[in-house]
Amino acid sequence: MKVGVIQSNYLPWRGYFDFIDDVDLFIFHDDLQYTKHDWRNRNKIKTDRGPVWLTVPVHYGRTSQLICETTIDSSQPWNRRHMRLLESWYGKAPHFPVYREELFEILSRPFETISDLNIILCRWVMDQFAIKTPLRRSSEFRPKGMKTERLIDLLGKAGATTYLSGPAAKEYLDVSLFRRHAIRLEYKRYDYEDYPQLWGGFLGEVTALDLLFNAGPKSREYLKSRAPNEIAVD
Repeated sequence: MKVGVIQSNYLPWRGYFDFIDDVDLFIFHDDLQYTKHDWRNRNKIKTDRGPVWLTVPVHYGRTSQLICETTIDSSQPWNRRHMRLLESWYGKAPHFPVYREELFEILSRPFETISDLNIILCRWVMDQFAIKTPLRRSSEFRPKGMKTERLIDLLGKAGATTYLSGPAAKEYLDVSLFRRHAIRLEYKRYDYEDYPQLWGGFLGEVTALDLLFNAGPKSREYLKSRAPNEIAVD
């Protein structure tokens, strides 16, 4: 069974959903340390002025704070601002009206943690892309150890025979542990076809909502990477 493990992101880019579609089980790595100024609580939309951040304010109290412990600062009207910006910059996108009502209903709900918000939104976007991959949270498995050993323990508890990783992990994964535990290791390679967008030249590293709003039912045609995964341990 091929398993992928990534921290939850707020309205991630299309590569995140391609990654989920490429595995048999996807695990949100929610019991890792929360990192500020990262993708956990923000992402970008495209405007005529270039990319603009949509950021969810969170309570950050200590460096050891876990992602699953990180709560949203509901005293700020962040969701109204996000809906207003989406309406302003995608109101003329051909398929925005198809998704607006359901998306805005989710954004209008009260959420306690950033994990809960991200996972509900992720499930919704997956439905639009017709992605059926089962989802779990790493905290459910209670993995033990540090760094790669902890990941190996998580994969063992999840029943993984293959692990799909993002390419950035090449810098820190201990590949020898995958060989020792007979787990195949693949690195995802991201290479995508451009799709029609509003506001000038193509911009790829934005929320996957941009793809849905612009391509609608044809979004799947632009979702899959053209490059095969890199095999590190076979």
